[in-house]
Amino acid sequence: MKRLTGTVRTYSWGSYDAIPDILGKDADGQPWAEYWLGAHEASSSTLDGIPLTDYIHAHPDELGDRSRVVFGTRLPFLLKILSARHPLSLQAHPDAAMARAGFVREDQNGIDVNDPHRTFVDDWPKPEILVALSDFEGLCGFRDPHETRQLFDGLEVLTPTDPVLGSLTERSGSAALAETFLDCLAGDDMRRQIVTEVVSGAVNHVGEDTPLGEFARTAVELDEYFPGDPSILAALMLNRVHLKPGQALSVPPGIMHSYLSGTGVEIMADSNNVVRGGLTDKHIDVDSLIQIVSFQTQEPRIMAAQEVDPGVRVFPGTDDQFRLWHLDLDTTHPAMAPASGLARILLITDGYAVCSSSHGTDEIVRGQAIWVPAGEQLQVDGNCEGFIAAAGL
Repeated sequence: MKRLTGTVRTYSWGSYDAIPDILGKDADGQPWAEYWLGAHEASSSTLDGIPLTDYIHAHPDELGDRSRVVFGTRLPFLLKILSARHPLSLQAHPDAAMARAGFVREDQNGIDVNDPHRTFVDDWPKPEILVALSDFEGLCGFRDPHETRQLFDGLEVLTPTDPVLGSLTERSGSAALAETFLDCLAGDDMRRQIVTEVVSGAVNHVGEDTPLGEFARTAVELDEYFPGDPSILAALMLNRVHLKPGQALSVPPGIMHSYLSGTGVEIMADSNNVVRGGLTDKHIDVDSLIQIVSFQTQEPRIMAAQEVDPGVRVFPGTDDQFRLWHLDLDTTHPAMAPASGLARILLITDGYAVCSSSHGTDEIVRGQAIWVPAGEQLQVDGNCEGFIAAAGL
């Protein structure tokens, strides 16, 4: 095992103090949005100052035989801490086929991988699971179109909305969702006027403890950060999600979502492919988005981890690229780290852990992480909360 140092990603939506607090660092006035632990080439973690990407290429056996057969010398997962001060973009992630096709297409079109107008920055899919460390708010999956239309109507907007929202009830199923969603992303004056009136109507309902009140609060919150943006209408087609600490949200490829606020741990395939449709000043690619989005009514998949050993729980998942375990230990119940045949990353998010193997003992505290190679049996003791990530094989 070796100490692993992650990389900080500063994006405008990030919080100023949550990630520095976890890492034991002083806040510096920058929005610390994400802390990456992994070997993605855009921002590799380091072992003793050596990029994890380089270390793995020099020591591929540490990935484990099963992982190398399926993924070669690539670490297939990326572990993050994410902390949002305000909403992220309205987005979805590609599946494997779409990621490969999009990456090749943009390469052939001569778009540099670091160009801000590039959509597919690698050729991998990006399924993900987010586990809340704090109360966490988000939007995920399309609500039933008839229910969405009723909520819009409940705001009593004066400007006729049928030109934009009519398909919610005039069409059925995926056609209703697709037509309305794409119509809402068009940025003309009529749609801006509708957004303005939707938000004005929403203000009258924000205090209600009803589905309409929740819908109204979402509209007002989005308008606070993206005033008059027509893509607010598209975002309001999604289910509102509330996570308590320890709860997890699964976001498969093709599912529209936006994280609104809160801090959590994310596990995902080793990809940074984000296809945006709105609520951002970054590159928007509606043409690619409509190819990858699942225009189906989709209830958010909120999960709880399942106990596999005392103090060790695993989050359900079927993705080969990753699996995530939650540790909640006290000094009376040490645990053996799972997945000993695979490379693992252990992150401590609270307390301390004494990690022991045949190669020695190391005590790590809140915000610290270690790299554990395949074949190394690791015992974790102490009083801590943390996460172990590995391939899902």
